[in-house]
Amino acid sequence: MTWKSPITPELITAQSVRLGEVHIDLEEIYFVESRPSEKGRSTILKWNEGKLEEILPQQYNARSKVHEYGGGAICVENGEIFFSNFQDQYLYHFSKDQDPSIITKKHRYANHVKHPHINCLYSIEEKHLHDNKVINSLVKIDLDSKNIHTIHEGHDFYASPTAHPDGSMLAWITWDMPNMPWDGSSLWIAAINPDGTILGPRMVAGGKTESIYGPKWGPDGYLYYTSDRSGYWNLYRLIDGKEESLYPMDAEFGEAQWIFGTSRFDFFELEGRMQIACIYTTFGIDHLAILDPDTNTLTMLDLPYKTFQNLHTTSKLLVCEAGSPLKPLSLITVDPISLKIELIRKSLSTDLDPGYISEGKLIEFPTENDKTAFAFFYPPKNKDYEEDPKQLAPLIVKSHGGPSGHVKSTLNLEFQYWTSRGFGILDVNYGGSTGHGRAYRERLNGTWGVVDVDDCINGAKFLVQNKQADPERLIIKGGSAGGYTTLAALTFRDVFKAGVSYYGVSDLEALVSDTHKFEARYLDQLIGPYPEKKDLYLKRGPIHHIDKLSCPLLLLQGADDKVVLPNQAEMMYKALLKKGIPVSYLLFENEGHGFRMAETIKKCLEAELYFYTKIFQIPLSEEIPVISIQNLD
Repeated sequence: MTWKSPITPELITAQSVRLGEVHIDLEEIYFVESRPSEKGRSTILKWNEGKLEEILPQQYNARSKVHEYGGGAICVENGEIFFSNFQDQYLYHFSKDQDPSIITKKHRYANHVKHPHINCLYSIEEKHLHDNKVINSLVKIDLDSKNIHTIHEGHDFYASPTAHPDGSMLAWITWDMPNMPWDGSSLWIAAINPDGTILGPRMVAGGKTESIYGPKWGPDGYLYYTSDRSGYWNLYRLIDGKEESLYPMDAEFGEAQWIFGTSRFDFFELEGRMQIACIYTTFGIDHLAILDPDTNTLTMLDLPYKTFQNLHTTSKLLVCEAGSPLKPLSLITVDPISLKIELIRKSLSTDLDPGYISEGKLIEFPTENDKTAFAFFYPPKNKDYEEDPKQLAPLIVKSHGGPSGHVKSTLNLEFQYWTSRGFGILDVNYGGSTGHGRAYRERLNGTWGVVDVDDCINGAKFLVQNKQADPERLIIKGGSAGGYTTLAALTFRDVFKAGVSYYGVSDLEALVSDTHKFEARYLDQLIGPYPEKKDLYLKRGPIHHIDKLSCPLLLLQGADDKVVLPNQAEMMYKALLKKGIPVSYLLFENEGHGFRMAETIKKCLEAELYFYTKIFQIPLSEEIPVISIQNLD
């Protein structure tokens, strides 16, 4: 029987929010917060002198759709707020004394930065034209006339505009298909003219096989950024046209740029000297540190967290989002000298009894080709129950999206929903994941659907061999790319006994023509160029090998998904229905790629629980809505 748990879908959705990008302006802290209880609406909050204030009117939703994944929706400068509104994708401006007013009515905009002296914004523009052509460029938006000037174009993608403190220079990143930004990208700089346009743009770092992330001008006037030319994203600075490596290390100071507006380092002054607050990652664990660029010394801060993101600084404090296996992601400030922590906002508004919290433990396990892979294991835990020594627990293996993403060990209520009901969770950073260096993520080049599947299977086998999972009740689940890994594992292997695909890919060939521009050539790296490698697309596409699939499957899909279209789930559902395999398909209106609404999240959790208990004949200890499972006697 499943265990009774106080961690309910209502608790997960009503008591939790998702923290987003952070901005510092005049010592005030602004940040974006997404609320499942408000249908996934993203609002803007301000923290000042211990007071938290929501400043975005209720009818607005601060969220960009550039690259479909968005990010970089807001910019704050001298009390003025600029934001992209989700419903219409217009760019708006408002301040304390005025209501939001429209700046742009065409196209999409993200990753805004204001010039320090000229009344203009630099933004990434994405034009969606009538012939389905999409053009991305770097633009200047004049805030007086509202005229928009393209100042750099010709590349497939743009990101991370950053202005010199004195307003004389602009830097930004570009990359071109078939590269994704973590495969290869280029760093550019240009002089800024008195009217805000640019002069003499030139590439100063990066290329087709080197990834640049997060450029920022320091208060010393030099340009700082991360490059993975050494095999890891390490910090560099540009001085008089020459690059200088600041602290070579087998650690990731950068990350895969799936969204705009993230930050992994920033500057502050300590005892009259410029210092760099930075985040670096080793084996999936984050560390917050202080780097002295003059002495090349790195000092790790001893803090009770294992995840850090969206790092910024005020004149005296570090500001970031932080979490740990026992602490939910929270927005905090840290005094770099005393290490005093002040909590601004928790993603979870209620405190959980630790007796119901399973702490994720980093494990390293053997996989194919004499390599090892990594995962976080969450064993079942509920203080009101003891595990039956005669029966091993069912295990849910989680395959993350991307696939060039990675998972961390921050307290995840959805994981605790399962572990507090008697399920184990294995959250896998398979080969191809970021956070472990370039060689690790390049394991997936040409081998998507093979290496990721191998690692998920070998992680499950590792726990089975160590008597921590029931081999007859192994489940695999994942979303997006993780959904593809799930479908591939169920189709081409026979280890897992059931699976759940959230907006997963079933037909690789169809994805080539159906997906959005940002990932239109992603499969060139993961599978091979199309149509030259069409045979591989067919060989690894689960939809073409339904004869090999015999496991029950639950499919969950957003009707408005522009990344993985609903036809991917519908094809799989119809094929399994015809073959007679137990299958259920739930389509959610007004949801895109990644579910945001409380009602959807609740229905998905309950659908999964009902599905597992029916497939494995586990008695339920609670009442939940019934879903229709076709072909189940």
